[in-house]
Amino acid sequence: MILYLHGFRSSPESFKARVMHARLAELGRLDEWRCPTLPVSPSDAVALAESLVADEAARDVTVVGSSLGGYYATYLAEKHGWRAVLLNPAVVPQRDLSHFLGKQPLWHGGGSITVLPRHLDELRALAVERITRPERYFLIAATGDEVLDYRTMLDHYPGVRTTLIQGGDHAISDFPAHLADVLAFCDEAPPPLVTPAAA
Repeated sequence: MILYLHGFRSSPESFKARVMHARLAELGRLDEWRCPTLPVSPSDAVALAESLVADEAARDVTVVGSSLGGYYATYLAEKHGWRAVLLNPAVVPQRDLSHFLGKQPLWHGGGSITVLPRHLDELRALAVERITRPERYFLIAATGDEVLDYRTMLDHYPGVRTTLIQGGDHAISDFPAHLADVLAFCDEAPPPLVTPAAA
């Protein structure tokens, strides 16, 4: 299963989500695709993402997270042992989004969301101080990201497979050029379970 989590104020109509959806449709693989509209509440967003994964499929999941969705993807990868593709991921959104409290317009389809102080607390509760098992992560970061600092991303995800785009932008406008690598990573075997050593 490929679970795509969009970013702040975004939706399943985002450019990268539409590119992935179209390619999976061409491959006849839409049965593997999940791309929910995430609620503004971080805890509700994570709960929704988890609810879309059936128990029997829980081991073979790749969560693809863009920006704030990358923050959620990291939490889910650590909690469930899933693979994660991180597209210009947010690392400290509780700090970044503190400037966006109140009513905020959505990027697609009109409408708005209201960011409350409790949402920042929910983000803090999802923080991953240090990732484990870097082999389950694939980071794509752009040095020209105008929203988030790519160096923070590199520092937070040491040792992971990384594509560093020289220049580029937060939206990763050349995402189609990276799609084959993303899908290949999604198709890798599930990471092995880590079990405690025998006493």
